[in-house]
Amino acid sequence: MYVHGETLRSQKHSISALDILPHQTARMCNMTFEETGGDNSSDRMETVAIALEEVLRSALPQGCITAGVYEAAKSLNADPDNVVLCLLATDDEEDVALQIHFTLIQAFCCENDINILRVSNMRRLAEILGGVKPGGEPMDLHCVLVTNPQSSLWKDPALSKVTRFCRESRCLDQWVPVINLPDR
Repeated sequence: MYVHGETLRSQKHSISALDILPHQTARMCNMTFEETGGDNSSDRMETVAIALEEVLRSALPQGCITAGVYEAAKSLNADPDNVVLCLLATDDEEDVALQIHFTLIQAFCCENDINILRVSNMRRLAEILGGVKPGGEPMDLHCVLVTNPQSSLWKDPALSKVTRFCRESRCLDQWVPVINLPDR
């Protein structure tokens, strides 16, 4: 058995996952998606999508949205502890450079314990965020960060739902779950 790069040679020193993790956490990480989400996983995905919309709508007027791959990279580099959620959005584009950026951003977010979601339906994302800059230029919504307001830590029930979904997805080895924002 390997523990932090060292080999344990005697059985009396072997450690199981249940010795390391509390029993309930270990059970949750072994659950199937249906067990964590109830009987209808599509209802759960819709609930998370609605919660994500609520998070974005409440974060926008507070100035807690950073949009754009380059702007997000600068923000992540400057203050990763302030980022509560990272959204990576595409509509099935085959842009290799964008996929490289996504891979680097995902790695950084995983390293810094930042929740990540892959979002489909960029048109809907643009509607929610008002997808146009003040000069009439379209915003780059391929990467969107949600940060904490500077005044205090953000306590939002919708954000708690999204965070819980991300945590449960990681337990199921789905590090970057995909959410489809439904058309309204």
